[in-house]
Amino acid sequence: MKFDARKFGLAIAAPALAILVALLLTTLILIAAGDPVLAVWQVLFKAPLPRQIVAILNEATVLYLSAVAVAIGFKMNLFNIGVDGQYRIASFTAAVFAGANFLPGWLNIIVSILIAMATGAVWAAIAGFLKVTRGVSEVISTIMLNYIATYLVAFMLKSAAVDIEGSNATSTAVIAEGSRVPGISLQGLLGTGREVYGLIFLSIAMGIVFWFVLTKTRFGFDLRATGQSETAAVASGVNVKRMVITSMVLSGAVAGLVGMPLLFGQDYAYGDTVQAGLGFAGLSVALLGRNHPVGMAVAALLWGYLNQLSNGLQIGAGVSDKLVLIIQGIIVLSVVIAYELVRRAGLRMEQRRVARELAAQPGPEAKEVAA
Repeated sequence: MKFDARKFGLAIAAPALAILVALLLTTLILIAAGDPVLAVWQVLFKAPLPRQIVAILNEATVLYLSAVAVAIGFKMNLFNIGVDGQYRIASFTAAVFAGANFLPGWLNIIVSILIAMATGAVWAAIAGFLKVTRGVSEVISTIMLNYIATYLVAFMLKSAAVDIEGSNATSTAVIAEGSRVPGISLQGLLGTGREVYGLIFLSIAMGIVFWFVLTKTRFGFDLRATGQSETAAVASGVNVKRMVITSMVLSGAVAGLVGMPLLFGQDYAYGDTVQAGLGFAGLSVALLGRNHPVGMAVAALLWGYLNQLSNGLQIGAGVSDKLVLIIQGIIVLSVVIAYELVRRAGLRMEQRRVARELAAQPGPEAKEVAA
């Protein structure tokens, strides 16, 4: 395979430009706010502690699943903004079933995960059905479904909640010891007692499946073709309405997995203290990773890294930890702008190359086209 220096250069230029723009804009904001620029960058660029490395891996595990769920829709040119609601209702349903302990050990875990996937798929299918039958934008319907899911789960939690001795928290029944996924100890490697979620392998597996389906199957080809040109997809025999429904169902099924590492590896129940905002963070991670399995993994680690170091901003630099939210927003915006600029530059370079090749060919027709 011949090495294409131009394509390689463009591939490197986009993230490099994004990082440069993000650093520059953040620095300007810090200067305008009167915050210590050097102290902030010293905090954010220092190596994380061993316990923070584990926390970053755990956060990235969850964010990656959320990003894959979003990316499935993005590849179809669908904006599934409803991952947050889909994982909430799926986590609640799985927690209720797992907490009842109808099944023993790992069988309980597997069936609960399947139930979570089915619940997320059904909830996402509502938006897909509304789009193909009534023309309702999936952006509007999924946002509305987020609110419905949030308040529906809060309502059902009152009925499913159990009293936990010594706690005022409202939550479902705690999952039995035998139905918990053991963590992975990094004591020997990092010297910390904190453990990585055992379901990190579920996140890795979903990334591999996403890559394989997208690049090695007919369905993946149809998905990408429909996302790039619906008209061309219809002309080639693709059933676009069926693809919309299928894409939303698959996206919702993966969204149902988002809360599983937390449920089986940390919380062991669903309560009113469940972590919120994972679906919206997944949107940012998917955009930052350009919907690529490896790119989203790097983006998820970066997101977790920034979140874990945010607390140090107050102590080490004397600024608000909310600064990290600004930096994250700038990074996403910079990536989107940088890739678009590089794409346009690459297109102009390609046009010039074609023009030169045509001009070099003999005959008046080629020269006329080049002109």
